[in-house]
Formats: sequence, C-alpha cells, structure tokens
Amino acid sequence: MDGGTLYSIGELARRTGLTVKKIRFYSDRGIVTPAERTPAGYRRYGPEAVARLALVRTLRELGLGLDVIRRVTNQELTLGQVAAEHAAALNAQISILRLRQAVLTAAAGREPTFEEMERMHQLATLSEAERRRLIGEFLDAVFDGRHTMSGRAAVRRSMTPELPDSPTQEQVEAWVELAEMSLDPGFRDVMRCLVEDHMADLPDGAGTPPRPDVVAVARELVQAAVSSGISPDSPQADPVVATLTTQCALAAGRTDDAQPHHWLLHRLEAASDPRRDRYFDRLAVINDWPAPEPLAPLIDWSVQALRARAAR
Repeated sequence: MDGGTLYSIGELARRTGLTVKKIRFYSDRGIVTPAERTPAGYRRYGPEAVARLALVRTLRELGLGLDVIRRVTNQELTLGQVAAEHAAALNAQISILRLRQAVLTAAAGREPTFEEMERMHQLATLSEAERRRLIGEFLDAVFDGRHTMSGRAAVRRSMTPELPDSPTQEQVEAWVELAEMSLDPGFRDVMRCLVEDHMADLPDGAGTPPRPDVVAVARELVQAAVSSGISPDSPQADPVVATLTTQCALAAGRTDDAQPHHWLLHRLEAASDPRRDRYFDRLAVINDWPAPEPLAPLIDWSVQALRARAAR
C-alpha cells in the first residue's frame, strides 16, 4: 500500500470494524491521531492507524482501560508489562469469583438460612492467617493444648488443612464444610476423644516401637469379612471377632484385661461417628491427598459384632 494513502474516518471504520463514533472517541482522547485535516476540517488517517486501532480493539476486549492503552500506544509501557499486570489482576478476580461460586454451589445444595449463608461466605473469604487461627483453635481444643507432647505434633500435622493459594472450587467447598465442622462444639468433643484414645495406644517409652491403634487394627482385620458379606452376628464372624479382640488388646497394651469385648466396644463406638470420615475426606480434598478409605462401614460391622457377643 502506498505510504501516502490517507483514510477518511468512514473508510477507517470499514477497515477496522469499529464504528465511526468509536474511532472519533479514541481520536479525541489521543489514542489514535489523524495525520491531517482537510480544509473543511475532516480528519484523515494514515495506514498506521489501522494497525493501531486493531491493537486498541484487542486490548479493550481483554479488559484494559483507556489510560493503560494510551500508555501502550505511546510506547510508555510494553505489551509484556501490561500483560503481566493484567494477568495478575485477573488472577485475583478469578480467585474471588471462584470463592463466590463455591459458596453459592454449597448453598444451593443445602438451602441455608441467611445467617448460615453469611457464615459460609465469611469462612470462604478468610485470609490465610485467619484460616490458620481458626484451625489452630480447633486443634488446640482437640489436643487439649498438649500438641507439643511426644507423638501429638505429628498427629496434629496430619489433621491440619492447608488451602493452596489458588484453590479449586472443590477445595474451597471442602474448606467451608471443614471449617463449619471445626466450629461445632459437639464435633470437637468427638475428635478430642478419638485423639485421646489414639494417643493412649502409643507406647510410653521413646525406644518402644510404635503400635497401630485399634481403629487401624479393625480396618485390617474386618475388611475381608465386610467384603465377603459375612454378617456380624453370624457364626462365621466368631473367628474374626476373636482375632480382632486379641490383636486390639495387644495393640493397646491391655492383654490382661478381663473383659476385652466391653473395652473394645466402647473404643469403637466412640470412633463410629460418621463426621470423622467426613473430616478426613474434606481434609484430603483440601490438601490434595489421596482420598481416604471410609472407616465407618468397618467400624459399624465391628461394633455390631461386639454387641452381639456381649449380649450372649
């Protein structure tokens, strides 16, 4: 194209797909300037105006403001600098939108009251420091302030959610649910009892090898019976229950207990709260860990089996 070619504002509109009004608007703000004016005052633009307006249109569609666009077209900022700044701003907006979407999705599934909706929103928008404080208070209550004692620190870490900087919607939903659970005094009591029972099974001496807790023993021994469809009150369950009782007593250091069935039944009943499974399921989602195996079916089988034999 001849470098001396000039376009009227109408011709420029046809070449760029922008309206005459929009080009005049950009021209009035100095983003694209006419090469000259006719004696009658009509604007005439050079060939570079076509490329300049194409850039302006692209940047506007990406959401950039006119002040930034003017600085780009005037070469005060490079496109790389603008892209980096705008990408960072969009990431912040996306994070906020993801949080809002997660809250609304969770709310749609439970028909919350206004107060519950407000609490969900507050939990989803906590800062990292606020999240840590909330979970810290929950775990302090669960561990009764003794998390620095031998063995407790590791267990506490295994129960701590770490929401990433750019969480997925599923992780945000899991965080809101887990945070709500952590505020429930009844759930705190349940988890405190479970931790106390778990810690009671750990050896006292530092040189003593660690032992599995009774829940871990039950999981190992009962899985096959549950998978095979053995009824907990059937004769086929007798050897499973006998082995379960013996192994759990050994694991807990209670081999001299005169009534192991009753002690074990109490321990497993305390561990049968379904909220325990839910907490660790939500924890795995937040921390991007493999999904844990639900323990409730195995513990329920064990409880039913022990109750049936305690009643004999």
